[in-house]
Amino acid sequence: MNLGRSFRLLSAVVLMAAVFGLGRVGYAQISTPQPVGAVAEAPRFWQFALVPPMGWNSYDTFGDSVTEAETVANAQFMKDHLLAHGWNYVVVDFRWYDPVATYNDNDLTRQRLGATLTADQYGRMLPATNRFPSAMNDQGFKPLADKLHAMGLKFGFHMMRGIPRQAVYAHTPIEGGSFTADEAGNTNNKCGWCPDMFGVRNNEAGQAWYDSMYRLYASWGLDFVKVDDLSNPYHRDEIEMIRKAIDHCGRAIVLSTSAGPTDRRQGDHIQSHANMWRVSGDFWDEWRKLNAQFELLNQWQGVGGPGHFPDADMIPFGHLSIRAWTNSREHQTRFTHDEQRMLMSLWSLASSPLMLGGNLPDTDDWTLALLTNDEVLGIDQDPLGRAAKRVVQNAGLEVWVKDLKDGSKAVGLFNRSAADAPVTVNWSDAGLTGAQRVRDVWEHRDLDGATEQITRPVPAHGVVLLRLAAGKRGGVGNENGKRGGS
Repeated sequence: MNLGRSFRLLSAVVLMAAVFGLGRVGYAQISTPQPVGAVAEAPRFWQFALVPPMGWNSYDTFGDSVTEAETVANAQFMKDHLLAHGWNYVVVDFRWYDPVATYNDNDLTRQRLGATLTADQYGRMLPATNRFPSAMNDQGFKPLADKLHAMGLKFGFHMMRGIPRQAVYAHTPIEGGSFTADEAGNTNNKCGWCPDMFGVRNNEAGQAWYDSMYRLYASWGLDFVKVDDLSNPYHRDEIEMIRKAIDHCGRAIVLSTSAGPTDRRQGDHIQSHANMWRVSGDFWDEWRKLNAQFELLNQWQGVGGPGHFPDADMIPFGHLSIRAWTNSREHQTRFTHDEQRMLMSLWSLASSPLMLGGNLPDTDDWTLALLTNDEVLGIDQDPLGRAAKRVVQNAGLEVWVKDLKDGSKAVGLFNRSAADAPVTVNWSDAGLTGAQRVRDVWEHRDLDGATEQITRPVPAHGVVLLRLAAGKRGGVGNENGKRGGS
């Protein structure tokens, strides 16, 4: 068989799926190992996530303490209630290799400096078996990944940049070669808040370390990795080494870099090495943080597309901080219903990944309806992958416009002010001409057609999200009032 020809055929099928929306859940999921070789146009890894990844991450609820049982419970809820709407990634967040949790990453350097972390004979991190019992007998995360894959889901985890300090101090051999960990680790390069790792040198030993890591994690069935302490400050050398290691490992692993804000001047570099990158520091359920995301996302407009997305960070809805005390103690989201709609609208218009942070089994009916609105999700998942442009900004009232693959436009009318106000979109601002069919996608309601502009009342800290398409009257939806995605 001609492998080059086979890969080109596979690529064509994947790209057609993205263009025509074949299998709404499926076209973001590519688990076929990718051949390594020259890239003619776009980086091959962009095909690993042609639309923004959608899923759940354990951090906002459990901090560094999540267990296997809690992970599976959230996965089961996703399978039962969210998978049909495109949500499919389950991500175990940071320090799953430490048997002892702190619940507060602001205290790690005091409590866990010098802690013994779970690792194999080559220094590579393994899940702590008191928290992940299926990892017994050096099975790692493979049993958990297999369980999630059998549910139709994808498995991911968080990893700190670097090489474990304990491996460097012990001169542990690096699997697959003649190097030792002390030849790869840079003892002068440390994370300011996490005491687990040293930075990795940009040399043969350093690349051998990262290659050995991702060989192991690929063998477990890893689909997604969130690598922390990469973005701020920006670690160009290690980003490139991680990119090479994933390319070498024989598995399609989506790469997410954290935490931000990523330097906008690194836009060309990061989009050629990662599938998603943070535009901000850790995002929590505070109005000031949501308000700030407008400016950060506007800075990244024009960077990104299918397979490479600026990331507005996790979605802190529902039951939060059960054992994650960095932000506050256990609580329900502090965002109002209007602010939650605003967040989902802004993230969707920006083509941001959507990662939920609340404990999914505790999801109430209102939040579930919010997360399963296929008309809104279809805007985020549109295969054109183009971020919206802010076309109007006036005293807290804004209009954002996103081009969609079918030729229609998604339009967000935002009110960042403290009082209800009408917001108008003029066709000249939105790049429209003539009569338009108008649909309110949050309300699943067709509005009267408009010929030059449309004005809608918008609540304080709220949004009206519209979909506009050329036509004389009526809306853009079908007879059931739903589009079901793009």
